Amino acid sequence: MVRTQIYLTAHQRDELAAIAKTVGKKQSELIREAVDRLIHEEGRNRRDAVLREAAGMWKDREDLPDFRVLRVEWDRN
Repeated sequence: MVRTQIYLTAHQRDELAAIAKTVGKKQSELIREAVDRLIHEEGRNRRDAVLREAAGMWKDREDLPDFRVLRVEWDRN
């Protein structure tokens, strides 16, 4: 692990301490869990954004074969 320092508001520090006491975990453990959740959620959001941007990117291409015809031919075999 890498040590890092953050600044919290008094309210954040007090709430974090109360949660840590309630759940029986260290504050640093709760902060790591919160960071992991943020990374996971933002990663999902980035993937969704990339997929949205990629959707339909070939719709106006004229140099591609007719995939419906190809698919019909494949299904016959």
